[in-house]
Amino acid sequence: MDGRNRNNIRPGINVAIVLKKDQRTGRLTQGIVQNILTNSSFHPHGIKVRLTSGEVGRVQEIGTTEEENK
Repeated sequence: MDGRNRNNIRPGINVAIVLKKDQRTGRLTQGIVQNILTNSSFHPHGIKVRLTSGEVGRVQEIGTTEEENK
């Protein structure tokens, strides 16, 4: 799924985000979405989210929900 479309992202799904400090290197951080911070339906660099760990970044890859993993 595409991390640039807001309708593909919802709280509770596993995602890989790029943190602001890692934008130059492209290093990804894995986590679970706590809430969505971007209001628009599309963003060319990825929808900005806050993970349950408190980290904030733009979604690059989308995984599965917690329930789907059980």
